[in-house]
Formats: sequence, C-alpha cells, structure tokens
Amino acid sequence: MTFTNTIIPFISSIVSFVFAVIIFKRYADRRGTHLLIWGMGMVFYGIGGFCEAYFGAFGWNPLIFRMWYLFGAILVAAWLGQGTVYLLAKRKWANALAALLILGSVYATFRVFTAELDPTLMTSSVHTGSELSGHAIVTSGIRTLTPIFNLYGTVTLVGGAVYSAYIFWRKRILLNRTLGNLLIAVGALAPAFGGAFSRFGIPGALYYGEFFGAILLFAGFIRATTPMKNTEPQPALTPAGD
Repeated sequence: MTFTNTIIPFISSIVSFVFAVIIFKRYADRRGTHLLIWGMGMVFYGIGGFCEAYFGAFGWNPLIFRMWYLFGAILVAAWLGQGTVYLLAKRKWANALAALLILGSVYATFRVFTAELDPTLMTSSVHTGSELSGHAIVTSGIRTLTPIFNLYGTVTLVGGAVYSAYIFWRKRILLNRTLGNLLIAVGALAPAFGGAFSRFGIPGALYYGEFFGAILLFAGFIRATTPMKNTEPQPALTPAGD
C-alpha cells in the first residue's frame, strides 16, 4: 500500500462523491437536466478513484478493473461534458447527443464486461507501472473507445466552461461565474495532463492529476454558484433547453 497509489485516489473518490451529493441536492432544489448529468458524471469520477484505491491496497481484481476502465477511463469525461451541453445547447440538440451518448455507453459497457483480460499486461513500457492502464484488455477495438469518449467530454466540458467564462467576463457580470468556469476548465484538463506526465515517466502523475481535477471541479462549481460579496444580483446563465 502506498500513499500515491491508494490514499490519493481514495481522497479523489471521496471528494467526487461529496461533490456529486451537492450537485444532486441542487438538482432536487432547482431541477435542471445539466445538474442531473453532472452529478452522474461525478459519481463515475468517484467510482474510478475508488477502483484505483482498491488496486493500490489489494491488487488485481477483474471486476474492479472493468469498473475502473468503464467509469473512470471511458465514461466520466463524456458525461460531465454532456451536462455542459444541456446547460448551453438547445434542448433538441442536447437530447440528440444524449441519445448517442447513452447508446455508446451501453455498447462500451457490453464490450468492457465481455472483454478478455490479461493482468500481466496491465503495465506497459509507456507507463511508469505505478498507475492502472488499459493494457490488460487484450480484446481488440475496446481501447479505441476511450479517446472518442474523452475527446467529446473534453471539447464539451472545457469548451463550454471557457465559453461561459468569456461571456460573463465580456458582459462584466457575475464575475464569480467567470472564475468558477475557469477553475472548471482547468480541473477538466488536469487528469489529461496527469496521464501525459505519466507517459513521460513521472510516477503517480495520473492519480495526482485526477486528485487536483476533482478539487478544481468542486471549487469551480462552488465559486460559480456562490455570488461574490458587494455585487448586485444579476440574471443567471440559464440552460438553453430547460
């Protein structure tokens, strides 16, 4: 058991689940499909962190590995991004993209849970060996799903956060949302940077990237939904389809 491989992902998991509870509570109070989808995305984030912590503490388990790869590696970014789509896009477009995402998620679930695994291949020369990787999946075609889902999630989540920050900054209103959205954008990119540094041989980089990502996403959401002092209330950016 090591601090980096067990404690860091476990803390990331706890932060993510607490964040999800707060989002779901806000959804119960205010509704908004974007909140429901964001909450689900943070649950996926928490599952991914929990699975990483499990591996750090107890070692190989095929069910835990499949859960990690499905929720942590494939689905989390795309579902968080879909929440932003519901916030900013027309409802008909958001629904269409959601339908495609659901179908893709069902397909990914089937492929991941029927895949052949070889735990001896779980670490690779392109990894430090200190983090989980998808190399244990030997069935062809599954690992190609990951960049597709992650690209969609990154473009929609980061792009939406940057766009929202720009709009609030340009109008000089709700500056708390400008800062909050910038934090969300950075937080969404942190796991990707962590994975990149891991491939450059920095041990634990992925787990630290996910940890800081969860913290920044949480902080960004709180900052965006908490008005700054000494500012007059301004109209909020309302979901395009809600």
